[in-house]
Amino acid sequence: MLTPGRSLALHAESGRELPRVEAFEALYNIGCRPRHGEVVMIAGRSGTQKSGLALFWVAQMNLPTLYFSADMSAFTASSRLASMATGDTTEMVEAGMAAGGRYRETYLNAVSGSRITFSFGSPITWKAVDEELEAWVELWDDYPAIIVFDNLMDFEGAESDYTEQMAVMSSATELARATGATVILLHHASDKSWEAKSDPWAPPSRDQVKGGLSEKPELSLSVALDPNSLEYRVAVIKQRMGPCDPTARRYATLRCHPEVTRFSKLERLAPLNQNPAAQWSPLDALKKAA
Repeated sequence: MLTPGRSLALHAESGRELPRVEAFEALYNIGCRPRHGEVVMIAGRSGTQKSGLALFWVAQMNLPTLYFSADMSAFTASSRLASMATGDTTEMVEAGMAAGGRYRETYLNAVSGSRITFSFGSPITWKAVDEELEAWVELWDDYPAIIVFDNLMDFEGAESDYTEQMAVMSSATELARATGATVILLHHASDKSWEAKSDPWAPPSRDQVKGGLSEKPELSLSVALDPNSLEYRVAVIKQRMGPCDPTARRYATLRCHPEVTRFSKLERLAPLNQNPAAQWSPLDALKKAA
């Protein structure tokens, strides 16, 4: 049992704001304040770069992160990180790794400083989560700062069972409380609603998130990608300690660069390659070698 004063003193550190990411300035400007120790949901329709956004976010924050991926293969996830770090497309990363030599070395060096540890497997099970956390604590004598689950419906038994999905949400909340980690959950919104058909590039409202599960986390973000302009729209549809708009009509707009798994401010296009040491194309090299 804790008095309000003791509770505030004990948990003030866990409730501080997460490190800010420059590309998300527009999101912060509409009052979004992701915090340590929260459960955060990123919800969107199919093909809206939810995994790309989560991977970019945790990579930019550069906090110790345990990423459970049932949605991406091991090579897809790692090549996305290399692409993000060098500015080369994932196709170039794949060709460079196959070519070997200095190409392979460059990409391996690019991801060597990453603080993200992956766990791959489908479905995600709580036994696997416990085992990964035990191994993490054994190695680092601490819990990860961020835990990502990609995605909620890939948990064992949660593909279509609402009761199991609610159990996952409850367990994720318990996990965040017990470890102090920020838990980021990816989830789907309906592709069959009238809004999805009439305005597919708008972020889905809170009632379009499958199972109504966006009401459970402290922070729920709704995302949409316009494939024509590559504008990436992010709405805050639930925020316990700040403003939100359940209709998702008020949203921040970013620029998405899916070929390199990057996001940037809308007013400027991020250069595809910001690393002077990586100004080469493994595809060209392979063509010349042939």
